[in-house]
Parts: sequence; C-alpha cells; structure tokens
Amino acid sequence: MSFILWLIIGGLAGWIAGKIMRGGGFGVIGNIIVGIVGAVIGGAIFGLLGLSANGSIIGSLVTSVVGAVVLLWIVSLIKGKGKV
Repeated sequence: MSFILWLIIGGLAGWIAGKIMRGGGFGVIGNIIVGIVGAVIGGAIFGLLGLSANGSIIGSLVTSVVGAVVLLWIVSLIKGKGKV
C-alpha cells in the first residue's frame, strides 16, 4: 500500500472513530495519527482473533476504525480516572 493511501485511510479512520466516540474529529493531523495508531492496534486485535483484511482498502479501513475506537476508549478511561 502506498504511503499516500496509508495516510488517507488513517485520516478517514481517525475521523470516523472521532465521530463514533465523541461526536467530532481531531483535525487532519490528529485524525491521521489516531487512524494510524488505530491501524496498529486493530491489526493486533484482528490478528489475535485470527481475522485479516487481506490487503483490501475496505478491510484496512475497518481494521483501522476498530483499532482507533479502542484507542479512544482507552484514552477516555485514562482521562476519566483523573476526574473525581
């Protein structure tokens, strides 16, 4: 997968995950970062479950979105512990 496609999928995944988890995006750079980190997390989760995206763009996007949602959920748990 080309670098530009990787950034596009990361940006889309971050934006979608932002909409799912808190109703907004994080800006272009933030969406890309959340999406790329989410892709790594999603790939690990799907790997543990024995699932694979098989190199398709839609599969990669789904994997990235799932990972990004998990990432944002973990961040919200951490940030929530500081609030009393």
